[in-house]
Amino acid sequence: MFEVKVISTGRYVPENIVTNDDLAKFVDTNDEWISDRTGIRERRISKEENTSVLAAKAGEKALEESNLTPEDIDLIIVATATPDNFTPSTACMVQEKLGAMNATCFDVNAACTGFIYATGIASQFIKTGQSKNALVIGAEVLSKIIDWEDRNTCVLFGDGAGAVVLQRSEEVGLISQYTGSDGTGGKFLACGTVPLKNPYIDGKDDFNGKLSMDGREVFRFATKVMIQCINKVLQDTEYTLNDIKYIVPHQANLRIIDFVGKKLKIDEERFYINLDKYGNTSGASIPIALDEMNKEGLLQKGDKIILVGFGGGLTFGAHLIQWQ
Repeated sequence: MFEVKVISTGRYVPENIVTNDDLAKFVDTNDEWISDRTGIRERRISKEENTSVLAAKAGEKALEESNLTPEDIDLIIVATATPDNFTPSTACMVQEKLGAMNATCFDVNAACTGFIYATGIASQFIKTGQSKNALVIGAEVLSKIIDWEDRNTCVLFGDGAGAVVLQRSEEVGLISQYTGSDGTGGKFLACGTVPLKNPYIDGKDDFNGKLSMDGREVFRFATKVMIQCINKVLQDTEYTLNDIKYIVPHQANLRIIDFVGKKLKIDEERFYINLDKYGNTSGASIPIALDEMNKEGLLQKGDKIILVGFGGGLTFGAHLIQWQ
C-alpha cells in the first residue's frame, strides 16, 4: 500500500460579492440579524459561471501549484450537489476544460461533506496503486437551488470551488479518515430533483426544486457529529487534540463552530474560519479554506490538521492530515 499526500491547493470564487445589506433590499432581514446568528457578512453569487466552470478554474490553480501537467492527472473527482447536468458528470466536463485526458472522472454527492468523501475515495485509488495523481474538487453553485424569498436559507449560502492535488508518496500525508451517514435525517436538509413523470402517471406536477432546511435539527446534528468525527479520526492514532495545529471545519455557521470549540475546550484561534466572506459553500467550503491557509503560509511541513464536515444526507466525516 502506498501513502498519500496533498501537494497543492487552489480555489476560485465568482467576482460578484453580495453583502447582507444587499440581501436586505429584497428580503426581510438585515446585516445585524444575519451576522449575529451565523457569522456571515457576505458571499459570492455567480452571474454566469456554472459549477463546472468554477470547478475547472479551481482545479487549474491547484494544477499550476503542483508543477504537474493536465496529462499527469489520472483521477478527477468533483464533489458537488449542484452539477451542471445529470450527465455528463461535472468531473468529465472539468476533464475537457483542463485537457486532463488520462483521468478517470466522476462526481460524488454528499452535500457539504462531499469534499471529505471525495478525498477519502481518491486516497483509496492512490493507496492501492490504481492512481498516482488525483485532482479532487469541491464545487457548488448553490444560488441556483436557493429559494430567494426564504430569509432562513437564502442568507446562508454562496457559490465557489476549491481543489487539491493528491499524490502517491512514501511520506505519510493522510493519516486517518472517518466517514458516516444517517439517512433517517435526510428530510432535514434536502433539495428535490426532476419528479417521477411519464405517460402512465396521472396527477399534478407540484415540483419545487429548491433547498429546504430545518435549522434546529441541522444544528443538533452538526454539533454532535463534529465532535464525534474529531474524536474518531484521532482514535487509534498516536495523536491527541493537543497535537493538532488547526481544525478546518465545514463553514456553515459560526455558532456551530463555537459550540464544538467549547465542548472540546479548543481555543477559537485553532479553528480556521472564513465564512464571513463566503457563507456556506457546501462541498467547496473546506478546500476553499484549505487553499487560503496554504496561500497565507499558515501551514508548515509536519503540521497536523483535521478537516471535518457535515451535510445533507445526512453525512459526516473527517480527515487527519500531516501537511507535506
